[in-house]
Amino acid sequence: MDLLNTLVDKGLRRELPTREEALAVLATSDDDLLDVVAAAGKVRRHWFGRRVKLNYLVNLKSGLCPEDCSYCSQRLGSKADILKYTWLKPDDASKAAAAGLAGGAKRVCLVASGRGPTDRDVERVSDTIKAIKEQNEGVEVCACLGLLSDGQAERLREAGADAYNHNLNTSESTYGDITTTHTYADRVETVNKAHAAGLSACSGLIAGMGESDEDLVDVVYSLRELDPDSVPVNFLIPFEGTPLAKEWNLTPQRCLRILAMVRFVCPDVEVRIAGGREVHLRSMQPLALNLANSIFLGDYLTSEGQAGKADLEMIADAGFEVEGTDEVTLPEHRAAAGAGICGSHEGAGCGSAEDTGCGSHEAGGCGSREAAGCGSHEGAGVCGSAAAPAAGTKAAGDPRTDLVAVRRRGAGTDLAPNA
Repeated sequence: MDLLNTLVDKGLRRELPTREEALAVLATSDDDLLDVVAAAGKVRRHWFGRRVKLNYLVNLKSGLCPEDCSYCSQRLGSKADILKYTWLKPDDASKAAAAGLAGGAKRVCLVASGRGPTDRDVERVSDTIKAIKEQNEGVEVCACLGLLSDGQAERLREAGADAYNHNLNTSESTYGDITTTHTYADRVETVNKAHAAGLSACSGLIAGMGESDEDLVDVVYSLRELDPDSVPVNFLIPFEGTPLAKEWNLTPQRCLRILAMVRFVCPDVEVRIAGGREVHLRSMQPLALNLANSIFLGDYLTSEGQAGKADLEMIADAGFEVEGTDEVTLPEHRAAAGAGICGSHEGAGCGSAEDTGCGSHEAGGCGSREAAGCGSHEGAGVCGSAAAPAAGTKAAGDPRTDLVAVRRRGAGTDLAPNA
């Protein structure tokens, strides 16, 4: 297919595809899907080899958010029966992080629900960052705290933060349909503040909220222009109790095409499969590793994820390897020369943290969205350690509410986390 040959050539040269080419990827047929994956896989392997970076989420403060993001179980007015708790103490957060690091994670993503942090909140998170780094040598830490005020990004970096996450989520033209309590421009401003402070910037999207192909291309092109080091791709989990609970628009094939389009538009950027992979990719998750070079390990913010052991087995079985703490994620041209510089931006310091990760929105996103389904809980289906549903129990395209479960372990509970 001439389109795919052209996109591979452009990806190897870091050349931006045309909008028409990006739209054409999303419009390819299921018959051509494996060809699309193979082509985008060539670009992924050129820049990232067969390495998969593991990231681990710690939800520092859950629920009770004043923002009205329609996709979020922690939003204002949410009826979702999620865990609700205030700030974890630094030592408790460090213990939660240690579980993920022991499971193979290289980066810890610290998330807190809310519009944005107060200066006191920044102090709390700074203490947590210091505790994690003192107790876990070589760990990378990303913060996801919402809209930043002047000077806060600099304070987080001084405390040892390597990266900051704040997602665009959807196109500028449709943003007001998803959230009304802040603007698309507010998000862009926060990403730019992270850049300016020398933090490695992470910003991504949520697919499956009823957006058009044009909307998806718009947001990915906007991300390319913002030039984050990491782009998390979330797939909406229609969490009961949220306004988007009935939006079941994704198939595994659709998810793979979206990931391929992101890889072609952002060829040398760390692309992370974030929330919703277990629910929407299901048994096709291993194919997605040919497109993305990073995932979250274990549970998400307010929902269960695939069992950590299953993640590691999936990576190995698919012929990939977990990225080590001594390996640099980004290609050499993006990982700027000199120790302590990880971004492609001037002065983009952050230790060895060459990618970032974590959030889907400032009110508790962190890569998973707030509902990222399945895992080892009862009824976990194809992605967890529990038995899969009997053949024929669900038709293709049917809502898979059986793959969504509220997180009841880990941070904010007395139970051991899934890592």
